[in-house]
Amino acid sequence: MSKNKYLFPFIMITSLFFMWGFVHNLDPVLIPHLKRSFSLSTLQASLVDSAVFIAYFVMALPAGFLLKKYGYKKGIIIGLAFFALGSFLFIPAANTQLYVFFLGALFIIACGLTILETAANPYASLLGPPETATFRLNFAQTFNGLAAAMAPIIGVRVILIKGLSDEELSTMTESAKQLALASEASSVKTPYLILGSIILVIAVIFLFLKLPEIKEEEDIKAEKTGILHALRHKHLSWAVAAQFFYVGAQVCVFSFFILYATDVAGISQKSAGDYAGGVGLAFLLGRVLGTFLMKFVKAELLLTIYSLINVLLCIVAITAGGTLALFTVIGIAFFMSIMFPTIFSLGIKDLGSDTKLGSSLIIMSIVGGAVLPPAMGYISDVTHNIQTGYIVPLICFVVVFMFGLKGHKVIKSVKYE
Repeated sequence: MSKNKYLFPFIMITSLFFMWGFVHNLDPVLIPHLKRSFSLSTLQASLVDSAVFIAYFVMALPAGFLLKKYGYKKGIIIGLAFFALGSFLFIPAANTQLYVFFLGALFIIACGLTILETAANPYASLLGPPETATFRLNFAQTFNGLAAAMAPIIGVRVILIKGLSDEELSTMTESAKQLALASEASSVKTPYLILGSIILVIAVIFLFLKLPEIKEEEDIKAEKTGILHALRHKHLSWAVAAQFFYVGAQVCVFSFFILYATDVAGISQKSAGDYAGGVGLAFLLGRVLGTFLMKFVKAELLLTIYSLINVLLCIVAITAGGTLALFTVIGIAFFMSIMFPTIFSLGIKDLGSDTKLGSSLIIMSIVGGAVLPPAMGYISDVTHNIQTGYIVPLICFVVVFMFGLKGHKVIKSVKYE
């Protein structure tokens, strides 16, 4: 009876993991698409990531307050409303041909995703018996990985339409060229209209869906503490830094993959999109295998080994060419798959009354996804070589390596008054 009671709500919560994974992994397709449509530099195109991850930083704490005041169900509906609104705004963005309009639409989508991610994780773990909570959360997260594999493959076929060649564009007048590029840019309207409509349907279902409201006990001691108090835990400070650099590395690898593949391997954007699906699949398989290995290997040791492997793979990604370079980046995705949850869990270990605030600080540190991709874009523009830009994720994985090696260690001298 209890299982049947929670089955449909859990299916709906799991659908959220898939939807935000899908829209996130359309960004690697949007970047080359908008780069061409607006004749952008790599740095300017990387602002797609900045618009998304700045929203996570801005909305992290408001999302928590929103859920605390209105509850998880209303929070999910509000998050879905932002998600749908941002998707529909792609239509006027394409009509007006303003790049900043696209960035604004992505920012609004990401504001909705921040609320959804803040709400969906506890719900996935609480919809059922406590003893199977970890399994439910990991099961839900696999659909995020599935979306990461599917989105680029679908995205290149519905967004990256084959337009005029660069040679053909060069022979056209400026006004004719802009008209042709505007027509190409309009290819985003239908997929995002469909996406927004699906999200609205999901929101309506949640509106009528009976979800158990989560009542959390107030931690009076935690209310008396603040950010500086929490950051006295050195392993938390390390975790915030490690997560900042890890998320930056992940976004760099995923978002620039199609540009990297077409430039380094000389393949078409469609083929690059298929390889990008392989990147998502490798990420999914890496998380499944990594979770299994943690039954036998300490999480911090596995994190240290994986991050060191990725430092070496980044060196290959900078120097290699052709198919070897593509499979190297797919390998990076495999080995970075365990990093976000592992850094998170090690960072909040033994925080006592600072646990909730520590969790919020680690979530806010994903702003690294807004800061570091432009750095990679700038290096790529200056050197005229996107491979050189892999210096950025290389440095990021060095920081994660240091966290796994020693930064995760809990120093017991901190008092929990």
